[in-house]
Amino acid sequence: MSGLGLKKDIWVDDKCIGESAPHIFFYEDIKGDTWHTISTESEFSPNNLFIKTESGKNYFIRQYIKIGVLINGANLELIEEAEAKKSISQLDMAKKGTCSKQKFKD
Repeated sequence: MSGLGLKKDIWVDDKCIGESAPHIFFYEDIKGDTWHTISTESEFSPNNLFIKTESGKNYFIRQYIKIGVLINGANLELIEEAEAKKSISQLDMAKKGTCSKQKFKD
């Protein structure tokens, strides 16, 4: 199983951004100078990435699929702007939508 076709919900500060899919990216405006929680589904519980943002700065988070015991899960990592812009240039912007589940509990 490669996991390339898996779709996983993505949340920013408890707001559903949408469901991920191959070859897309999401863009979301967030408040600067504060902490944010970016979440995605995993096998048994959500995986969260906590970041403190600065006003006027862009942040890029990559979701990647990881092998699980029963089903594949997802995780998140903060990546450098230059690397992200190179990757994003080859992707389509996602249409924001609904998540497949209600907000999962930690």
